Amino acid sequence: MSLIYDEMELEEFESVPDEDPQRMIYNAYRDRALLGYVATTFVAEADGQVVGVAFGYPDNNENAVNRVYQEAAAPIPSIRDVDFFADPESFANEFYLDSLAVDADYRGMGIATALIDAIIKHAASLEYETIGLNVDVANPKAERLYRRLGFDDAGQIMIGDHWYRHLQRSTSQALLTE
Repeated sequence: MSLIYDEMELEEFESVPDEDPQRMIYNAYRDRALLGYVATTFVAEADGQVVGVAFGYPDNNENAVNRVYQEAAAPIPSIRDVDFFADPESFANEFYLDSLAVDADYRGMGIATALIDAIIKHAASLEYETIGLNVDVANPKAERLYRRLGFDDAGQIMIGDHWYRHLQRSTSQALLTE
């Protein structure tokens, strides 16, 4: 997950030691809220280790998720006062796929598709008709994946110093069949 923060190139993290965002994420996941109460996390495992993760939540839980991260950052001096969740990311009435990451050694094996499918099915089980995500305009490879999986333009959004395309798709049809 810290890879995602690296790729976002948030100005707030430029002078922060590399291990501090990782500590924040570790602290945040010690709070059960990110494991099913206000958000949902799916993992893919191979060879006994986590090789992929998808993290999402209902749009109306975005502030609660941000609070968990702010509380997780509080004991870390380099980031305790950073407001790196100032920019809203989700759109109204959607289940928001906040983060998707797959270990580089396991890419191209369908793991991202399986994780997105799990999130879509979960969102549908919560009666959300739409799932949304943001993709960096400078990441055409990820955008191609999302479009291949049925995501379409819903707008653009500025997060930190980067422009992102906000993409959405219906939850009415799963990507994979059981």
